[in-house]
Amino acid sequence: MKDRTLLMIPGPIEFEPAVLGALGAPTASHVAPDFIEAFGQCIERMRDVWMAPSGQPFIVAGSGTLAMDIAAANIIEPGDKALVLSTGYFGERYAELLKRYGAEVTVLRAPLGDVLDPGDIETELKKTSYKLMTVTHVDTSTAVKVDPRPIGKLGREYGVLTILDGVCSVAGEELRQEEWGIDVALTASQKAVGVPPGLALVVAGPEAMKAWKDRKTPVGNYYADWTNWLPIMGAYEARKPGYFGTPPVNHICALNVSLGQILEEGMERRFSRHSRIGSACRAAMDALGLKQVPTDSAHAASTLTAPYYPVGVTGPELLPKVKAAGAVLAGGLHPDIKNSYFRIGHMGAVKPGDLLATVGAIESGLSACGYKFEPGAGVSTAQQVLIA
Repeated sequence: MKDRTLLMIPGPIEFEPAVLGALGAPTASHVAPDFIEAFGQCIERMRDVWMAPSGQPFIVAGSGTLAMDIAAANIIEPGDKALVLSTGYFGERYAELLKRYGAEVTVLRAPLGDVLDPGDIETELKKTSYKLMTVTHVDTSTAVKVDPRPIGKLGREYGVLTILDGVCSVAGEELRQEEWGIDVALTASQKAVGVPPGLALVVAGPEAMKAWKDRKTPVGNYYADWTNWLPIMGAYEARKPGYFGTPPVNHICALNVSLGQILEEGMERRFSRHSRIGSACRAAMDALGLKQVPTDSAHAASTLTAPYYPVGVTGPELLPKVKAAGAVLAGGLHPDIKNSYFRIGHMGAVKPGDLLATVGAIESGLSACGYKFEPGAGVSTAQQVLIA
């Protein structure tokens, strides 16, 4: 009998048994032939998952914030102008991060739960000569999804490098990095990529690599410097050992397993599965009468859902009851509404049955809190979407 609850937060997520098996296997030497092969395959497979055939992948021990740091540190020099397109907590984090490297940062903020109009972005780009523009594909604090295509197009038109924070999107939401003109796309292992926390994953396109090579000042972060990491990535892809810092051997072996599973499923099918499950979750919350943070389903994420608590119900009351019914959910993160909403993660290995069990647990928790609704309304609505 299963004696653990489903982990349905927006990262870490539920992981496939084969991935956990690779993570828990006896640790090999970082110069062992089998590990060199696994590392080389990871680099090649990342290009396929990111859809960036000309991109340069980087696999570094660390978190999603380190991935953000790596992208910024290698491109920004003191005095460079950067434009941050913010749809929540992590857009604001990128603005603060860029300032640490001496960037002059302008932030365009979308209204809470909404996205920016590409016309407003273009108006700003016309005002100032920016070197860099960042966008959060899915902000984990709001469940708002931005369409990267017009961002990449504007970047190309105005000669601005684009960084896509894909921590809560890569391998879940549709992303075609090279086709869409995104110069850097980054993520962390514990989200839709499907590996326990520990890896910062970055793919840099040719224009980003050129900007790094053309720098006039040294990279301000020794650990993040591509000068140190590029030879390592090149060596392992050529199936040769390399050393700058000891690689996280087990994590990289687990990453190789997960990337293989992702590509075996196929990117189109994977995008479709996430979209269907996301739609089912949002529909279920609507059926239960729960308003959601994104103001329009057109810009709501497929990888997580962010419903508001109903009137009279609080997080400290509801979330433990949902957990007791079988699913761990996350509280709010956006500082303006932190205590007003919760978050449901549904990405990576999540199956339709996992979502139905989670919605059932939410119904159980709401009922235990005294909230009135039609029993089964959420589950049946989600099921209708899933089988449509």
